[in-house]
Amino acid sequence: MIALDTNLLVYAHRVENPFHVAAARLVHDLAEGKEAWAIPWPCLHEFYGVITNPRIHPIPTPIDVAINQIEAWLESPTLHLLAETSEHWPYLRELIVKAKVQGPMVHDARIAALCLAHGVRELWSADRDFSRFPSLRVRNPLV
Repeated sequence: MIALDTNLLVYAHRVENPFHVAAARLVHDLAEGKEAWAIPWPCLHEFYGVITNPRIHPIPTPIDVAINQIEAWLESPTLHLLAETSEHWPYLRELIVKAKVQGPMVHDARIAALCLAHGVRELWSADRDFSRFPSLRVRNPLV
């Protein structure tokens, strides 16, 4: 199963982004395809926060448009939402210790732990910070 990181969701949504067309095609193909794909819940939260933030976007996405986008993805019958289970802490602890995670880097560790716990075979992301977690295969499908 492939999981998507926040940045690809943002690129797919924000038309002014230079990667919009390619990212929108990737997300569309996953959402309409027959293969299982995933979004970690923290990535949906972050997606909403980024696209509606006027400090990031001079014209932020209106709340109703942001909610409609998330709900459109949630309608995909092959989508799996990745959430913490009782087994989350051992995965997160191992990543924190091995990568010496401190401060806000724990957000990426949390996403990586969710992917590993749910058997994600590959996380698609444009964020190179995930390279600190070698147990998770990460690929930028835009390059």
